[in-house]
Amino acid sequence: MIIGERKPLEEIFDRTASFKKILVLGCETCVAVCLAGGKKEAEETASSISLHRKEESKPVEIKADSIQRQCEYEFVDEIADLVKDYDVVLSMACGVGVQTLAEKLPDKFVLPGLNTQFLGFPLEQGVWMENCQACGNCVLDMTYGICPITRCSKSILNGPCGGSSEGLCEISTQDNEIACGWHLIYERLKVLGKQEYMNEVVPLKDWSSSFHGGPRKIVREDVKIVRGE
Repeated sequence: MIIGERKPLEEIFDRTASFKKILVLGCETCVAVCLAGGKKEAEETASSISLHRKEESKPVEIKADSIQRQCEYEFVDEIADLVKDYDVVLSMACGVGVQTLAEKLPDKFVLPGLNTQFLGFPLEQGVWMENCQACGNCVLDMTYGICPITRCSKSILNGPCGGSSEGLCEISTQDNEIACGWHLIYERLKVLGKQEYMNEVVPLKDWSSSFHGGPRKIVREDVKIVRGE
């Protein structure tokens, strides 16, 4: 799941200050689940902007709405007529959603209302944790379901390093204990009764699928729709 956080309100106030008609658009998928950018959060943000404008004696016409996913054209098309009435769209989606809106609505200003943080999961109520860096060459089959690229502070593929102590990473603090990723892998192998797998050497990682210049793309010829045929 993509995890995001709403930008500081002062930043949002500043970036939208020159617009008189604002559409705050939520996204009902990842960022709604992490309570950052769904319809409720869009409404709260719109109310905050409206109140701020009243205090500043600067009138604004503002509306909050949401669509299922901002990262797909078919859902963006649903609000094409609505957007015509506004000067700017404040997107409460991840960075992918913001860019999709900007591409689909080239004649409108599209501003981000969130900071996209990471791919993660809910650790507990109100707490989200990164557990995947979308590196493009998954090694979870060799590390037994725990990602050392993310969970190890050094992203080492054969560990633990000498900085691990009592299951914690050396960069841990009293206020922020960080588990050693390789300690977690060992504990998982112990449950599985396969501690000897720790002696296996994980080969050098192929980073070419992550860093090759320009945006990554996946093409599935078997599911593509050829236009005009």
